[in-house]
Amino acid sequence: MLKLFNATPSGNCYKVRLILAHLGVPYDTVEIDVTSSEPRPPELLAHNPLGKVPVLIFDDGRGMAESNSILWHFGRGTPYLPDDEDDRTEVLRWLFFEQNIHESTIAVNRFLISYLDRADHFADVIAFNHRRGVGALDTMERHLSEHEFFVGGCYSIADIAFYAYTHVADEGGFELGSRPAIQCWLDRVRAQPGHVTMSGDAP
Repeated sequence: MLKLFNATPSGNCYKVRLILAHLGVPYDTVEIDVTSSEPRPPELLAHNPLGKVPVLIFDDGRGMAESNSILWHFGRGTPYLPDDEDDRTEVLRWLFFEQNIHESTIAVNRFLISYLDRADHFADVIAFNHRRGVGALDTMERHLSEHEFFVGGCYSIADIAFYAYTHVADEGGFELGSRPAIQCWLDRVRAQPGHVTMSGDAP
């Protein structure tokens, strides 16, 4: 059975759990406390020397790191990754955008504010990230005001990637109430078959 080195509050880990839930793929988890300074397990470090999660271990011992790479791997040959080559390129574009601008601002501020409780200490970083994160959300809002999903009119791994940290963006100080297109998109994602919440419950 697959083994997932996981941190339940992590949006990047949630992406992996969500695609596996959609596909009905069973797996075991090893929970990692990302706020702890304790050494990471050697098996995790063997596949990601930085000690970051998620890391997925296959039955044959192969390991896979980086959440969006894992999404791509499991999306192949399923409805969650389009067959059309131009649409697949668009999925990649959005996955890169999510990691470079969206996750690196919204997720980082969420971690500093809601998990480290160090908002005062990191005030300058949080302010810088907030400006860039607002820009990411504005880009999403414009796109989703004209499209039901990110690529090809269908739910895909691009939506999974964005959903993970967008639906908890308020925990990083980002306001979604003035973004109706994002709000409607979040509802469409929650309505997908096999959807599970970040805590692992049915919606």
